[in-house]
Amino acid sequence: MDFGFTDDQLRIKRMAREFAEREIAPKVAEYDREERFPIEIARKMGELGMLGGVVPEQYGGAGMDYISLTLLVEEIARHCQSLGTICSFASGLAGSGLLHYGSEAQKERYLAPMARGEIFAGAGVTEPHSGTDVAAMETTAVRDGDSYIVNGAKIWISNLEYGSWFISFAQMDKSKRHKGITAFVFPKNTPGLSVRPIRNKLGFRPLSTGDLIFDNCRIPVENRVGEEGQVFAVAMASVENGRLGVAARACGVMQACMDESVRYAKERIVFEQPIGRFQLVQSKITDMVVGLETARFLTYRLAWVKDQGAKRARPESSMAKMYATDTLMKVSTDAAQIFGAYACSDEYPVGRHFRDAKFFQVVEGTSELHRMLIAEYTMGYRQD
Repeated sequence: MDFGFTDDQLRIKRMAREFAEREIAPKVAEYDREERFPIEIARKMGELGMLGGVVPEQYGGAGMDYISLTLLVEEIARHCQSLGTICSFASGLAGSGLLHYGSEAQKERYLAPMARGEIFAGAGVTEPHSGTDVAAMETTAVRDGDSYIVNGAKIWISNLEYGSWFISFAQMDKSKRHKGITAFVFPKNTPGLSVRPIRNKLGFRPLSTGDLIFDNCRIPVENRVGEEGQVFAVAMASVENGRLGVAARACGVMQACMDESVRYAKERIVFEQPIGRFQLVQSKITDMVVGLETARFLTYRLAWVKDQGAKRARPESSMAKMYATDTLMKVSTDAAQIFGAYACSDEYPVGRHFRDAKFFQVVEGTSELHRMLIAEYTMGYRQD
């Protein structure tokens, strides 16, 4: 593995850092407090090609390599992990399934404008009852001539209010579990489709999140992604990308926690000396440095493996996602401890990072799920 970044990769990293410092940093506390998605900033990012990720240029994307995407997401997430999320949507579950299994008409109508940042989209996987057990989903689809009738609900869906379309999944034959599930693209204005935002969230506040509800929702056959029962392939086409995005964002937030903690530890005077002189504080800073560098290694390695053309990188994606997010939880907790009561005030960003950190351990597969996957790959119990 060679992590000596190219000039192009460093240019993308520098562009993202300068943009984040100029456009995001002065505003993030305000829109996080208001629980408002900064669509005006996201559109600027689209104009700069920051939302196209690894999607080829012919489909509106930026045609980046995975290392470049990782560096971009990490830099944006240092100031706002919610906008870091937007950077990886076209490369992740919302876009990658369409890229690999969608028709040319679907790519032109849905994927290309999202990759260009002209519109936004979301992916509906999680359900109120099935959660991590995706194969047990209760949303159903029934073929009716040249269309499907879909009934059910998804929860914790991002870009809910601003999404122009959603890729989502429905069970056609429960006895087949994941082999009975089919993927569809649902335009926001599809009859029978409604959304219900969840307000006053603890974390991920700028992202518009909530329920997708399908009530006898009729969707034409041409909106099916891939073949009937092909959802596993559609979803797996992007799962490593989604987990790479989460790990990269976690690294960005860890860097922010460490930067803030170092700065505060040098300035805060207790017992006539900076608290950074105390061994217990130094120990926390050391854990931050080592944890961040290790998380970066696993994350960059995953990106490197993807850049080598690996069709699947599931063990690497589980390790990067699990370690980076678990370490972020510890780093943000230590940062809050260093700041003490000031961590409660949004005058300092560590409180926001702490609130977000918990849910990094949940999205794109819980830490517990990834621990199981890593063990099963290692012992040969799982081959897919």
